Amino acid sequence: MATATQIKSLIKSHYESDNDTFLTAALQVAAHEARQGHSALAQDIRSLIERSRREAKPLTNPFASDEDGLFLAVEPKYCLSELIVPKELHDRLERILVEYRQKDKLERHGLRHRRRILLAGPSGTGKTMTADVIAHDLRLPLYVVLMERIVTKYMGETSAKLRMVFDKIRDKRGVYLFDEFDAIGAERSLGNDVGEMRRVLNSFLQFVEQDPSDSILVAATNNLSLLDQALFRRFDDVLYYRLPDKQEVKHLIENSLGRFRCNLDVSDLSSAMEGLSHAEIVLACMDAKKEAILTDSKEVDCTLLEKTLRDRHTIFRPNSQKEQTEFA
Repeated sequence: MATATQIKSLIKSHYESDNDTFLTAALQVAAHEARQGHSALAQDIRSLIERSRREAKPLTNPFASDEDGLFLAVEPKYCLSELIVPKELHDRLERILVEYRQKDKLERHGLRHRRRILLAGPSGTGKTMTADVIAHDLRLPLYVVLMERIVTKYMGETSAKLRMVFDKIRDKRGVYLFDEFDAIGAERSLGNDVGEMRRVLNSFLQFVEQDPSDSILVAATNNLSLLDQALFRRFDDVLYYRLPDKQEVKHLIENSLGRFRCNLDVSDLSSAMEGLSHAEIVLACMDAKKEAILTDSKEVDCTLLEKTLRDRHTIFRPNSQKEQTEFA
């Protein structure tokens, strides 16, 4: 059944006429039931939501028809316990959640909770999933800012669109993810586009400083060295991600294979795993599960998993070893 927190969120959002939060909570209930194996109930809940979306306008995506599609609403589905990261990083994320939940207590002492977070590290190491986790565990809607819609070639238009983004951040509480953040946060001394992107960065810095909202801003980048130094003091926390170590890989494999896992020795897969990110290891596990299912096997052995891990090395990706050294 739904958790007590989800039930309270449904009741509270109903009486506050907060349709977006109500919809998010209902989808979280469906996801929770699906994870418990109650697939029929989960599908019934989703069907009711879809029917409500068609019949009642208040339950539609608030960003579907305004701001030229600058946002993508995403259903949060991961909790902090599912994020495989080092303990230090896990503890810092837990601190962000605790501060938000007790923000009223901090405000009584003239302090603000952490709400502007910068995530940096190689691709596939959990940065996007972190934004999902924050939204899920705080029962907030998650909105991905579509950077390709924000950054344009016309002078002044990017800054104008950024203003629209921050207007929505102020008016609609949620978690807002600026992925590939270096598109607007690049060092101002790089001298590109006759100063237009420098003006964009200056606008972003001003909007951040003047933002009075309770929304959480999450900026993610794979290229930390490109970011302007002025950005760092505008963020309340900077979290660094890296490629998984052996213990983290073991947990990733166990979680991903589920009932298909057998007594795998991670040390036997060391060479096959070298340089792979969290996301690539999960994808290799999914490929191994598919092959096991198609060959009527009940488990994934080391030979099969080693094959799918090595297959990941043949797919184009950034030089993971170089990036791992940069973020070490």
